[in-house]
Amino acid sequence: MFVNGRAVAAEPGMSVATLVAQWCPSAEGIAVARNGEVVPKSAWPSTDLGDDDRVEIVTASAGG
Repeated sequence: MFVNGRAVAAEPGMSVATLVAQWCPSAEGIAVARNGEVVPKSAWPSTDLGDDDRVEIVTASAGG
């Protein structure tokens, strides 16, 4: 799978929640898209990832 444009190995049965926990120190302010579609935070634990998925993890930031 690809995460933010980088190839990474997908562990069998890995969920979006597991991936976010591995990549981010906190899930606050995080949004995830899988194959171009936003995954609601409530669906992270039940959304499994596969070898062909393209995932984008983004963080909200405030500024002016």
